[in-house]
Amino acid sequence: MPTPILLAGGNPQIPMGFGEAPVAAFLAAVPATGSGGWKHAACRRIDAIVSREVPGVCKAVKWNSPFYGAEQGCWFLSFHCYDTYVKVRWHNGKLLTPMPPIDSPQGQTRYLKVYVEGDLGDQFADWVRQAAVLPGERL
Repeated sequence: MPTPILLAGGNPQIPMGFGEAPVAAFLAAVPATGSGGWKHAACRRIDAIVSREVPGVCKAVKWNSPFYGAEQGCWFLSFHCYDTYVKVRWHNGKLLTPMPPIDSPQGQTRYLKVYVEGDLGDQFADWVRQAAVLPGERL
């Protein structure tokens, strides 16, 4: 398999696909070295927490981003790599308590930026559990 192209911010360009394999390809392609190498670990932590908190979670890569849903086609979380952070999109984030910190003009969406020093602790896991039982966004 050819090495994926890295888009702006070091985000891998991965073909759209459903299931564990395309998400694993995305995670493997996030650079593990250099100034953005911390994103590799952050993306793997996000995937591990979602997989742990939502057994049987549905996964996909769409628009060069991993998507997670309680059922196929209904997504509660996705993320994308940028130069200085990984942006987690909570598709129904305005329904989470407390709401993730960054507002969006798009419907119920809220965001969380994960930085090199960022911690994905108990609050992140709680948001995952809350989001997984809400109606997912059909994209």
